[in-house]
Amino acid sequence: MSIEQICLTESEKTKPRLAYIPYQQAISWVSPVQKRGLNPSVSVFVTQRAYVRFSAHAGSDLENEVGGWLIGKWRADKSTGEQFVVVERILPAQHIRHGSAFLTFTHDSQVALYNEFEDRYPDKDLIGWYHTHPRMGIFFSDYDAWLHLNFFPELWQVALVIEPHSITGGFFIRQKDGALDQKRYFGFYELTNRQKRSIVHWRNVSTDNESIPSQGE
Repeated sequence: MSIEQICLTESEKTKPRLAYIPYQQAISWVSPVQKRGLNPSVSVFVTQRAYVRFSAHAGSDLENEVGGWLIGKWRADKSTGEQFVVVERILPAQHIRHGSAFLTFTHDSQVALYNEFEDRYPDKDLIGWYHTHPRMGIFFSDYDAWLHLNFFPELWQVALVIEPHSITGGFFIRQKDGALDQKRYFGFYELTNRQKRSIVHWRNVSTDNESIPSQGE
C-alpha cells in the first residue's frame, strides 16, 4: 500500500475519556494467532453497523485493494483504567489509485476524508484505518507498518486488514511498549443487541466468551 502526502493533525487529546468497558454487551472473537505472548495497548470493540459497512466495502472490489478510515471512540474503563476503542463508523477513501496489491491515497482522497471526518464526526476519534488484501492473506507489509507507525502514531490507533476472498480479517494493534507485530493479528469484541445475535462471518476467528470478565472486574 502506498500513500501520498498524508497530513494528519496531531491528536489534541492526551487522555481518553472515561467510560465503562462494554464487555457484557459483547461477543469476543479471537484470532488463531493472538493467544500467546501479546500484550495489546487497547481492546477493540466494533459495532455491528461498522462491521457490516467495512465488510461491504471490502467485498465491493474483489480484484483491487480498497480502504479508508475507522471512526469511533477512544476510552478508558472507569474501574480499571484499561483502554479500549469502539469502531462505530467507516469513511471509505474516494479518488484512489489501486491495483491487486496496492492502494494509493491521493491528495484529493486525503482532503475528502479529512473534511468528511471534521464535518460529520467532530466529536469522534480517528481510531485508525483499514484496507483489503485480495488473495494475499492477513498480514502487515513493511510499507503498511511504516504508514501506520508514521501517520497513525497514537498507541491506541489500530489497523484492520480484510481478505475478501477467504472471508477473513484481523486487527493489528501495538503492544503496550509500542511494538507492532506484522504477522500476528487480533480479533475483536462484537457489540450486539440484547439477544446477542452475532453477524460476524469471518472464517478465521472463533468465539471466546469465557475470557470476558464480569463488569467492573
